Amino acid sequence: MLLVQHWMTEEVITLDENESVIKAIQILKEFKIRRIPITKNGKLIGIITISDIREATPSKITAFDIHEFYYLLSEIKVKDIMTKDPIVVYPDDTVEYAAVLMLENKISGLPVINKDGFVVGIITQTDIFKIFVNITGVYQSPYQVSLIVNSYLEIKNVLEIFEKLNIEIYSLLSWKDELCYSDACKRRVFIRFKEPVKDVLDKLHQSLNSKFKIITFRKDNIERLPRKLQKLEEEISIF
Repeated sequence: MLLVQHWMTEEVITLDENESVIKAIQILKEFKIRRIPITKNGKLIGIITISDIREATPSKITAFDIHEFYYLLSEIKVKDIMTKDPIVVYPDDTVEYAAVLMLENKISGLPVINKDGFVVGIITQTDIFKIFVNITGVYQSPYQVSLIVNSYLEIKNVLEIFEKLNIEIYSLLSWKDELCYSDACKRRVFIRFKEPVKDVLDKLHQSLNSKFKIITFRKDNIERLPRKLQKLEEEISIF
């Protein structure tokens, strides 16, 4: 079972509700993070994000002196612009549940609290991506075949082909087609496997194709991944 407590970031920076917005901006920039849980007497009462700060600050500051602007920001407390009573998860919640919460509410991170309301971690979309990558095994093997079987019982027939060709499987994912509630429903199967020699790879494709409908049979090129050039400092710049 994938539990939040095994994938969350435990070392979480928090701010007291009476800290200034200036302090929040400094922390966001210094630690290159996008959200800060806000506490009162140590317990979670809100969360402040880059978006909250952007909405609370003017897009133009030419109307008054920059020093006055900083002074005004230093007077605004994080409790004045934070999102109150944020959506949270608990350490023993499943990662799938956390992912659904983020997806349905269009948010990219969730504070993790214990039963007493104290912040014990935070889980973000990046953590979910890491879990997905670990489950699929794409770093271990870029080779993947996806196919359709007539029922879950046929998955063993797929595995027998791999076993016969002595090809190691790294991961196997499968699910029913939507709106199908019978055990006889067609299923999508995704398998990542260790790279075999060329002739064995061809035999694998031929054997699978003779019995099942292959959707894709490919190698993901992860050797040269593009890198994001924009820095987080630019993203959270509000002035």
